[in-house]
Amino acid sequence: MGQKLKITGWVAAGAFAGVLTTVSLQTVARGTLAPLPLEELQQLAAVFGMVKSDYVEAVDEKKLISDAISGMVAGLDPHSQYFDKKSFKEFREGTTGRFVGVGIEISQEDGLVKVVSPIEGSPAFRAGLKPNDLITRIDDTAVRGLSLNDAVKRMRGEVNTKVLLTIFRKDENRTFPVTITREEIRTQSVRGKVIEPGYGWIRLSQFQERTVDDFVKKVEEIYKQEPNLKGLVLDLRNDPGGLLDAAVAVSAAFLPENVTVVSTDGQLAESKSVYKAAPEFYQRRSGSDPLRGLPAGLKNVPLVVLVNEGSASASEIVAGALQDHKRATIMGSQTFGKGSVQTVRPLGPDTGLKITTARYYTPSGASIQAKGIVPNVLVDESAEGSPYAALRMREADLEKHLASGQGPEQKDPEREKARDEARKRLEEEAKKPPQERKVPEFGTDKDFPLMQAVASLKGAPVVVSKTQVIVDNKEEKKDN
Repeated sequence: MGQKLKITGWVAAGAFAGVLTTVSLQTVARGTLAPLPLEELQQLAAVFGMVKSDYVEAVDEKKLISDAISGMVAGLDPHSQYFDKKSFKEFREGTTGRFVGVGIEISQEDGLVKVVSPIEGSPAFRAGLKPNDLITRIDDTAVRGLSLNDAVKRMRGEVNTKVLLTIFRKDENRTFPVTITREEIRTQSVRGKVIEPGYGWIRLSQFQERTVDDFVKKVEEIYKQEPNLKGLVLDLRNDPGGLLDAAVAVSAAFLPENVTVVSTDGQLAESKSVYKAAPEFYQRRSGSDPLRGLPAGLKNVPLVVLVNEGSASASEIVAGALQDHKRATIMGSQTFGKGSVQTVRPLGPDTGLKITTARYYTPSGASIQAKGIVPNVLVDESAEGSPYAALRMREADLEKHLASGQGPEQKDPEREKARDEARKRLEEEAKKPPQERKVPEFGTDKDFPLMQAVASLKGAPVVVSKTQVIVDNKEEKKDN
């Protein structure tokens, strides 16, 4: 198998939100370096000197070098990246699921920040914030007009600093201020419940350091309430991925021991690996098998996995493994198609380089890259269909995306036409009052795909999509 890698990961934000990066942190320098192109490096040095001496105003030479590295790496593919001090810190926060803030899960509604749920035990939870509260101001800044990312940045900060939030509580028709002291927050990536007698639902929003432990606890809670569980829905919709070892562990929870979960292939010897459903492939260095306490029934309980265009990388690994081993029925929409592996090499104490080093493959040898997982059953996001699915970015839409390496991609000439129609529908939808354009929350009885998943588990008819088209950039296979 080659040397086993210690895997961690990062969920990208900003322009590529929803894209997972799987990484291997290596602190040892490479033993050999490629020969350097001296003539080109002399040109680079000459340009550096000219900018330093001739530019209209003085420039910071460290920033020049940083920008040069960033530009070189950004030209490779959408997922390779140079980490400066700030972005490296954000990378580590994304990996651990820890950050300093107030502790709320949020979305946007009518231009304001909506509290989806305060994280239990967080400063926001203790301050009495409730689901559906609207944040209208953060300190002295009006929220309307801010992007969700900008609002998040303003609410985050240093430990023990204060932030003033102005809250509008609709059901009480009042506005009031709340001063909250920031703390280190651990995000919750696992939710779940018994949705009706005999049937459970577990949602994974990311694969982080705590995800496997939280997943095990949630499974145990569901089985305690329903010892004779008849069916389970594993919800990976809009899960951008995260840690590869967490994805292998969640897959192993449902699969027979030692079957292949995912394989990787690249130029480096350590990039040629096979990950199996066994503790040595997901167990943390100092811990015991986190799956040891799972109910035995989980290996055989009827299982449906929900995915959509926002399911990427680690969530595609899980869906692909369970599909190939015929352990679950995959339902929903074709996934994002992020099938490449990135390695992060520290360049110093607070900078690093993230570079694509491999592609990964499902147990059958199918490449996920620029294609994704095609569900066994295509289901729309609502009873009215999936009118805006064409607007969602996929791996194959990203500029300079990595090809599969196994043949040319087939482009769909009808895609732009569908996008134009979806844009028009979205413009019409935006004219409606806010209360008429709310999206049903995942995990409720108004969650159309979830209700179809439960119907499938019961053996009842499922409302199958009549409009979804599979984006097929050729199905790739790899010889194992």
